[in-house]
Amino acid sequence: MYSPGANGRAATVGAVCGRFVSSSSPDAISQFFGASFDTEELPVNHNVAPTNDVYAVVADHQGQRHLQTFRWGLVPSWAKDVKIGSKMINARSETLAEKPAFKGLFKKHRLIVPMDGFYEWRAGDGATLTARGTPAKTPMFIHRADGSPLAVAGLWATWREPGAGPDDPWMHSCTVITTAANATMAPVHDRMPVLLAESDWAEWLDNSSHDPAALQRLLVPAADDVLVMHAVSTAVNSVRNKGPELIEPAGS
Repeated sequence: MYSPGANGRAATVGAVCGRFVSSSSPDAISQFFGASFDTEELPVNHNVAPTNDVYAVVADHQGQRHLQTFRWGLVPSWAKDVKIGSKMINARSETLAEKPAFKGLFKKHRLIVPMDGFYEWRAGDGATLTARGTPAKTPMFIHRADGSPLAVAGLWATWREPGAGPDDPWMHSCTVITTAANATMAPVHDRMPVLLAESDWAEWLDNSSHDPAALQRLLVPAADDVLVMHAVSTAVNSVRNKGPELIEPAGS
């Protein structure tokens, strides 16, 4: 998969949904998910990148939902440093119950990442080449057809520096779960984020539900008519660009 690096040049990574849009206010997100909000407000960002702080919805043991902030890129509790997080922005749904970094979190550390859409880069036809002589990719903005936020399934973990004292703060991080692409996404990428239906939010966030088989049934491709997409400017290639113009149709 193609994903632009921080300097705007192409970088090859194994992830999907490597950039997304977070433009809704925390009040609007909280209302949409029926959650409370009592943490620091994040700036609007139309080009969220790995290692950025993001909003996510979690539930406590009483089932009450809370909107909190997490670093995007999972840092397991056993990690030596935070660098591993940049390689763990996604988790494949098919292997959550097997991978050591995810299987424990899959049972009890689940969340929902609200997104107002995400970007993916469609392969070029060879008519336009990059400075390196490779086919240029077209960035696509992908969002719900009805304009509602995406409820993306994810996992979270806590970590702090090895050797940290008992009073030192914990860092909370998260990863986004992916599944096979539906017919809408297939021309762009063979994977897509898991989009949870509202009827599945409670089960996914339920801390008392530890049945991997039952949870696995929620991690399926969205129906083909849920998402729409359009091409956008290559300005999105650079993480330095974060404004609303990034989601406008290319050439508009």
